[in-house]
Amino acid sequence: MVDTQRISLLNQGRTNNNGPVVYWMSRDQRVLDNWALLYAIGQGNALNVPVDVVFTLSNSFLGANLRHYTFMIDGLKQVEKNLKSLGITFKILTGNPEEVIPTYLNEISGSLLISDFDPLRIKRQWKDNINVNLSIPHHEVDAHNIVPCRVASQKVEFGAYTLRPKINRLLAQFLTEFPETPKVRNNRSAQSSVNWQEVLEWLNPDASVKPVSWIKPGEDEAHHALNHFIATGLNGYNIQRNNPLANGQSNLSPYLHFGQLSAQRVAIEVSKANAPNEDKSAFLEELIVRRELSDNFCHYNPNYDSFDGFHAWAKESHQTHRRDEREYLYNLDEFELSKTHDDLWNAAQNEVVKTGKMHGYMRMYWAKKILEWTKSPEHAMEFAIYLNDKYSLDGRDPNGYAGIAWSIGGVHDRAWGTRPVFGKIRYMNYNGCKRKFDVEGYIYQVSIK
Repeated sequence: MVDTQRISLLNQGRTNNNGPVVYWMSRDQRVLDNWALLYAIGQGNALNVPVDVVFTLSNSFLGANLRHYTFMIDGLKQVEKNLKSLGITFKILTGNPEEVIPTYLNEISGSLLISDFDPLRIKRQWKDNINVNLSIPHHEVDAHNIVPCRVASQKVEFGAYTLRPKINRLLAQFLTEFPETPKVRNNRSAQSSVNWQEVLEWLNPDASVKPVSWIKPGEDEAHHALNHFIATGLNGYNIQRNNPLANGQSNLSPYLHFGQLSAQRVAIEVSKANAPNEDKSAFLEELIVRRELSDNFCHYNPNYDSFDGFHAWAKESHQTHRRDEREYLYNLDEFELSKTHDDLWNAAQNEVVKTGKMHGYMRMYWAKKILEWTKSPEHAMEFAIYLNDKYSLDGRDPNGYAGIAWSIGGVHDRAWGTRPVFGKIRYMNYNGCKRKFDVEGYIYQVSIK
């Protein structure tokens, strides 16, 4: 049912218990189209034991706030409902995963632990620390990537042009329709429901960043959004995607980030759509190659969020231009409050503060100007990551870290002509934006949101 190449053995252990198979859901927060859940049910049926799904919540996860937790929790409510219909218990465990996962496994005499693949450092550290004292097997399933990250490549790739042929050779094998979710043989009535109000009160998230209303969370809404994009936005995507005023993006990134929607499902439906090939190809390049390149970067480069993660040529260039005079210098507060001299940059920052999203083209301009107006590339990385993770619904994500590293450190890019401050890093400026789209129109559009 599940291709074994999606599965990695993180802990050998011994299956000597008769308790449930436990799926520690984290990155892929859905019931439909979830290889990890399918694998958990298959293993539970093979062992003739129940299946439990647990989700751990930490109240200090990479600066997440009320905006992120509201979107996530509302999606998890739907997960709980859908799992209950399958006879699968869903539990919220609050606290440090390194402590609460082993404790739960001991309490129920768990027979097998299954977790989502995630390239982020904090998730890998949690798993490593859990495995130290784990006596049962621990299997990790890549349900997030179409071509599993470890299968697509075994090293950090220089750019899209090096990863693309590797993925394309494997797409036919992995881009397949999902099987129907099997019944849980050792079915049981799902145990008591989660008290979501208590969960939110325990989290006590920073409420200064408000939830947004333009997008509705959960896998049902995610599928509606996908269908809407295919019906109204896919045709013409290749032309419209880089125009911030065209509303030409899919708006699926929050669903993909929280795992409420499978990228594989998106690729299947887009591939079948009645739309021009150039539009489908442009979208699938971003969904598959560029997105999976970000996972590759974070999985194989332990310094994905710092200066040390840049290519050697970019580090050398930054060192050469480290003392170049900056025409403008801003501190973090001035950036966060949109108090720069540049009304276009201020509009981009205001957009993400208000809506939790920023147009992809503007994200590049936004990050590059942070490099230009800070003391060093280290400060630029720190500020850009902080602001993106604080306000973007899809923050704390490999796409975000890779995109910021591209903008500031030339990751997945090539060296360009040398210029002050930027050195050989690709440059963007206000006048270049004016040649591509109606800058004044964009600034006005943000102002009335």
